[in-house]
Amino acid sequence: MEAFCTTQSSSASTSLLNFQGPELARRKFCKNSSHTILASPTLPKPFLQIYGRPQTLIYTSTRLSSGTHRAAISAEAGRQNWDFGRFVKTLYFFNGFPSPAKFFDFLAEKLSGPSPSVMVNSMRTSDIVLVAGATGGVGRRVVDILRKKGIPVRVLVRNEEKARRMLGSDVDLVVGDITKDSTLIPEYFKGVKKVINAASVIVGPKEGDTPDRAKYSQGVKFFEPEIKGDSPEKVEYLGMRNLIKAVKDNLGLRRGRLLFGFEGNNYRQLPWGALDDVVMGGVSESTYQIDPSGGENGGPTGVFKGVVSTTNNGGFTSIRTKNFSEPENLSAYDGLEFRLKGDGRRYKIIVRTSSDWDTVGYTSGFDTEKGKWQSIQVPFSSLRPVFRARTVSDAPPFDPSIVASLQLMFSKFEYDGKLNETFVEGPFELPVSSIRAYIKDPITPRFVHVSSAGVTRPERPGLDLSKQPPAVRLNKELDFILTFKLKGEDLLRESGIPYLIVRPCALTEEPAGADLIFDQGDNITGKISREEIARMCVAALDSPYACDKTFEVKSVIPFSEPFTVDPANPPPEKDYDIYFKNLKEGITGKEALQQDPVSV
Repeated sequence: MEAFCTTQSSSASTSLLNFQGPELARRKFCKNSSHTILASPTLPKPFLQIYGRPQTLIYTSTRLSSGTHRAAISAEAGRQNWDFGRFVKTLYFFNGFPSPAKFFDFLAEKLSGPSPSVMVNSMRTSDIVLVAGATGGVGRRVVDILRKKGIPVRVLVRNEEKARRMLGSDVDLVVGDITKDSTLIPEYFKGVKKVINAASVIVGPKEGDTPDRAKYSQGVKFFEPEIKGDSPEKVEYLGMRNLIKAVKDNLGLRRGRLLFGFEGNNYRQLPWGALDDVVMGGVSESTYQIDPSGGENGGPTGVFKGVVSTTNNGGFTSIRTKNFSEPENLSAYDGLEFRLKGDGRRYKIIVRTSSDWDTVGYTSGFDTEKGKWQSIQVPFSSLRPVFRARTVSDAPPFDPSIVASLQLMFSKFEYDGKLNETFVEGPFELPVSSIRAYIKDPITPRFVHVSSAGVTRPERPGLDLSKQPPAVRLNKELDFILTFKLKGEDLLRESGIPYLIVRPCALTEEPAGADLIFDQGDNITGKISREEIARMCVAALDSPYACDKTFEVKSVIPFSEPFTVDPANPPPEKDYDIYFKNLKEGITGKEALQQDPVSV
């Protein structure tokens, strides 16, 4: 490398730099402070070697009458002037200005060796079903069914010794207490995608029970009950609140998660900055703006706009976010959805999972329809790992749990030498009102909760309590057990998580297999097998018909008659979708309440 510098007393001075290959050990460059050549150590390619070709570049610094300087880089062979000031502005926005020492270290690495290795991310964790209350009568049966089906399961328990004795020493287990949010450590829920919550306040006989809880297993109908351990408020209400908080990011929201844009009265901003071919010596230019009245219904929208040119071997414009302060966990979702007004061109979305500047970007192109507001979904499964417009065949799968930044691009190039057939030089404009992560259809329950029939009845006017189950009659004496169960249900319904709430009538140790009655409105009484409820909960995880429903269930067998099955000829397992299909959203039994709930 040789560098030649002219120093003049006039208001303009020029530095001629002739970079002819990677002979950087000599490192001769102009040391006049007014002619320092600045570049970023994290650029895709150093600006002094545009597109890998040795170039002779001329740096011109002109002192203006105001005392400021205007700088430009021009190239030989008729190249158009390069806007060095905009290049510097780009560096400052994304990284801050690098030190000269770091620049030369970077330049030596780029020119003397192969391209840097691509950052490797960890593989995505398998989807796991979390079972809370896993040592209870329903919970342990849920765990058994999941394991027999080969579904990854993790149990959340308070007593590890008891859980391993009951569920096996090899069970995937975490120790925590839903009544104490400090015990619900985020690492416990890594990889969890669905939850079955069978945790419940403990009700037992006042006079005590046998070691195997024989009286409890018969049902509260057959003993005088009292609360054992934590109160219903702690378990049913605060416990539900803590559990929802702990798993919400892992399970996702039915309506999706807004990452950027305008939604009703809500607005989420992202720190977008222009990242154009100026970093490669080109002259294309773009910007991100807010148009206060350019939205779909006359409201505000973001706009990606600019002018693209192939001059100086350029041909792309883009806007990219700064790295998020904390990576976005989008593992609960299936892709990104854009609400935008198309212009007939094809654009790219680039998602990065590393905070490094020059690293693999998971990329997908999408086409737009001219002059039309449209929703475009880009599945995560369609993202391909790309590094400098080349597919990286040995890159790890995209990991949506560590999204570091987003980039929108309009480019002449697709990948691997292919061209964008919709590319046209000149001005362009793409209004984008929102970007959200979405769950693909059909949506199934992500959180299945085992509650209880009767939760709306203690406050229901005109109800003959003498004909109701003991828990309804004794709601106050049992520390408002049903009232707090209802409050816990409401938290789940309001959370936005796709859910199912199962309200069994009195639970028994009888086998599954009896014919069932499903109902809504919280009116029925009867009994049902714990095994049946466990099967139902597991089946609901894969049923779109069960999503966002609340229902009560009992068997057709009356309390006075025991139900048995022949072990040699058990009844076939039910298709619970037959029942789920007939359920309606929004029916909880609260519709019958005509007065304010009892204050607790």
